[in-house]
Amino acid sequence: MDLLRIGDKVLDRERVHKLVDRALELRSAGVSQQEVAKTLGTERSFVSRLESLGEIRKGGQIALIGFPVENKEELEKMAREEGIDFIFILTEEERWRFIENKNGLELFNEIMDLIARVKIYPKVIFLGSDMRIRLMEALLDRRVFGIELGPSPLREDIYVDAEELRGIIRSFS
Repeated sequence: MDLLRIGDKVLDRERVHKLVDRALELRSAGVSQQEVAKTLGTERSFVSRLESLGEIRKGGQIALIGFPVENKEELEKMAREEGIDFIFILTEEERWRFIENKNGLELFNEIMDLIARVKIYPKVIFLGSDMRIRLMEALLDRRVFGIELGPSPLREDIYVDAEELRGIIRSFS
């Protein structure tokens, strides 16, 4: 037990953490704030405030896709900080490995799987060449915010300003 004294009260820190985790699990499963409050024996406003404390951003789900990107790790870190729901960023080398390590059928199936996974996101940010942006817009019914990295074909990694991208992500909220 991890006990904590606050004035004349003794709290079980572990119990508090479990209750908070349970509240968030129920909410992410679609249970209303009112029902969560009732289940946990608290008020709806507490559940609402709890969510506000952990909120990173408002708005719908966002996918971020891009290649060939020089500063992949920096963009992935920033995207996680901003609560991006799906991240698929490749360097030029990774892009070629993705293609070369599969036969035609495997590559086709994996690309189709990626398209199906991305299609569920109401907002997609795509970093790529002019041609790839148009292709993504056609595949995803124009729900794509394209950031052109240059004219096709791109054959080397391109640096993307992470803070500029962060601003774009925040503008969707």
